Amino acid sequence: MSKRSADAADEQSAALKAGERPITEYPADEVGEFEDEYEDEFESEDEILEAGVDGRPDAEREEEEREAMDVDKQTFIPGRTKLAPGEVLSPDPTTYNMLHTLSTPWPCLSFDIVRDNLGDNRKTYPATVYAVAGTQAEGKRAKENELMVLKLSGLSKMERDNETDSESDSDSDDDSEAILEHKSIPLGSTTNRIRAHQTPNQSGDYSKPPQTITATMLENSQVVIHDVTPHLTSFDVPGTILPPSANKPLSTLRMHKSEGYALDWSPLQPLGKLLTGDNDGLIYVTTRTEGGGWVTDTRPFTGHKSSVEELQWSPNEKNVFASASSDGTVKVWDVRSKSRKPAVNVQVSNTDVNVMSWSNQTFHLLATGADDGQWAVWDLRHWKPSATSAATKASPVASFDFHREPITSIEWHPTDDSVVAVGSADNTVTLWDLAVELDEEENRDAAMQEVPPQLLFVHYMDSVKEVHWQAQMPGTIMATGGGGFGVFKTISV
Repeated sequence: MSKRSADAADEQSAALKAGERPITEYPADEVGEFEDEYEDEFESEDEILEAGVDGRPDAEREEEEREAMDVDKQTFIPGRTKLAPGEVLSPDPTTYNMLHTLSTPWPCLSFDIVRDNLGDNRKTYPATVYAVAGTQAEGKRAKENELMVLKLSGLSKMERDNETDSESDSDSDDDSEAILEHKSIPLGSTTNRIRAHQTPNQSGDYSKPPQTITATMLENSQVVIHDVTPHLTSFDVPGTILPPSANKPLSTLRMHKSEGYALDWSPLQPLGKLLTGDNDGLIYVTTRTEGGGWVTDTRPFTGHKSSVEELQWSPNEKNVFASASSDGTVKVWDVRSKSRKPAVNVQVSNTDVNVMSWSNQTFHLLATGADDGQWAVWDLRHWKPSATSAATKASPVASFDFHREPITSIEWHPTDDSVVAVGSADNTVTLWDLAVELDEEENRDAAMQEVPPQLLFVHYMDSVKEVHWQAQMPGTIMATGGGGFGVFKTISV
């Protein structure tokens, strides 16, 4: 705020009580000029017209509006506008219903949310989320890497200035700090990817929680499978002491000769069926037997010319899966194939296809994210088998090049087949609604042509690696990055 100097009258005037008017004293033999107390409020008509609607000349007001428009043209757009040295972005709290950041001893490249028994469609606060993650301790401390079983609790709702007393009272613990608890399982190597799977309790006692198992792809090329059920249970049973045997893997898979990042559990195989892919372009299937053993088919699926970056089982066909590769293709496979070759082979990018997500609501929709920052949605009904091994071309249903850095994560909303969450190396998590369209008139009037109308929300997060929806808490997202974990819910979804 600019300073103003006091004039002579200000210096001579004493402080006045509220409501008092200054009184001018006149000599006894001189009569003061009559003062109209409304004189300042009602000037001539000419002055009223010149002042305009807000008491200022129209020219002055219009100049200010033009300056405001110039500022709008410089609005910060993630992925477009570069931060100056020392500048940081701060979130607007009015755009979030919930926003928390929690840190771990080591950053985590990958994590997965674990389904809990707290109920579906949860909208009350403070909220609780269970998850599993793998750490990235490097160099001489690589042996300190671990699988972390997490409980995030006390996740409170954002405070609102206009919130009523009854709304505040309904969430009495909202002011408490978020809490991150964890149980550790030693791994000895960096985690490239981790995924959780739940299977019905083998005892047949439905009062007991389902068994939660994890598969972790390590930098040393091994895949380790753990039962983390006791670790999850221990959070809610005070005094629980886990024996060393609880940290031992159920199985260690050694079929891969190179490290990999692609990993997925079948949602249609309750006991557990696992896909793994490596940097040599090989894909293996491992199945859990009735007796609890693990059997890997030694015949890999082959066809990719470079590393397999992502694997996804079909949400509705138990023998079908898709793979994405740094060779720019997405292939669709049938596990019953004796040739171990893809049924469909489509070139979807000229760069690495880093991530992929198969819609759980509309089974023929597949979303991909590439190294050039572009992400796209594909209709699998338009993909046709090829008579040769060469990849065919296809046109996406929708594609977006808003991001300027590689796409690092992508996931469909669990219940809304038009909403997608995207993580990018440009330090953002973006939310998109494919159902939004602008008509021609709106498009002409749009101020920011480079921002697609389907873009709902941009959340800033350092070095975003992976993003997942919490399916039991509508609209809630958890993400991992260089600064730890973020859990948030926006007003947009």
